[in-house]
Amino acid sequence: MHFGFWTFLKKTGLFVRRNTVFVIAALCAAVSCFIVPPDSLYAGYFDLKTLVSLFCMLAVICALRNIMFFRILARKIIVLFKNTRAAITALVFVTYFASMLIANDMALLTFLPLGYIVLSSTGKEKFMMPTFILQTASANLGGMLTPFGNPQNLYIYNFFSVPTAEFFGIMWLPTLIAVAVLALCCAFIKKESFEFENEFIKKLDIKKAVVYFIMFAYAIIIVFRVVPYWTGLLFIPILLFMDRDALLKVDYVLLLTFCMFFIFSGNLARIPEVRAFFEGLLQKDVLLTGVVCCQFISNVPSAVLLSGFTDNYAPLLVAVNIGGVGSLVSSLASLITFKQFCLYQPGKAGKYLLCFHAFNFSVLALLTLTCYFIF
Repeated sequence: MHFGFWTFLKKTGLFVRRNTVFVIAALCAAVSCFIVPPDSLYAGYFDLKTLVSLFCMLAVICALRNIMFFRILARKIIVLFKNTRAAITALVFVTYFASMLIANDMALLTFLPLGYIVLSSTGKEKFMMPTFILQTASANLGGMLTPFGNPQNLYIYNFFSVPTAEFFGIMWLPTLIAVAVLALCCAFIKKESFEFENEFIKKLDIKKAVVYFIMFAYAIIIVFRVVPYWTGLLFIPILLFMDRDALLKVDYVLLLTFCMFFIFSGNLARIPEVRAFFEGLLQKDVLLTGVVCCQFISNVPSAVLLSGFTDNYAPLLVAVNIGGVGSLVSSLASLITFKQFCLYQPGKAGKYLLCFHAFNFSVLALLTLTCYFIF
């Protein structure tokens, strides 16, 4: 009995260390439930389209990983770019441009595993931390150019009925600044030649790869709302038939983390004192209020919360995009990177958080200062 209790404590402690963000999110959600007791409005907190899309992408990525797709692609990148600076720059900007099309969280789910394999298969794991941090910043900043690149863009685009031409007119300059910052950062990456580690890689299963890429494309059109989001649940029987292991490897804790943040931010928006506080701040400065708000409740809930108190959507749009860099919770996509990094290098979570916040707050300060004089 005594032995079983200590085993339970040990496993609980291990779970908390590996899933710190989930535990914090769950505690915040639980506390908020005492302030705003559960009722029928809770059902509206959850963005089911985001959850289903995220599940679909996670499942497909696991399936592609099982057929060695990312390892084979990583070898191609190594041969093409030949050194760390070129390869990492390519990974950063592939993630950047992908986020314009498939949203920031999906871009990270797709290309973080590729970055890990490129570095681990060449013995360059020491570059993993800066690579993941840069990929995260590129995903959060790349998605701001298009209405569907970030979830908060889609919300503001629809809520305020922003004309498409005006949307691009608002976002092109912040995007240009972000590209320059990322390019400059990549230029400081140390250039080291790649050396192959000898390992046998089986030939790609073409039939499975074709099916998985069709599923991947379908997940993208779910994001674009071309098809109903619930049809993504068809991935479950397909993978049960083709690769049950992919379903078992899906990061369900990450999905639960999103759910906890939905509950917390939803409850926060219903507290009258919180709403009155933000209303007063928005009357003074929309851009700074939006940026600061993102650091505490993330960019998507900030867009939803603040849109009810201002008609000045241009600075709000900019704020909830550049505000995605900063704290770990300023963009839920950043949680994806943190989770992945902890899986690959569990002993360096603290150092990662320190470097992540130092870099992101520096970029945030630069972007905020620049945009402040424009908007």
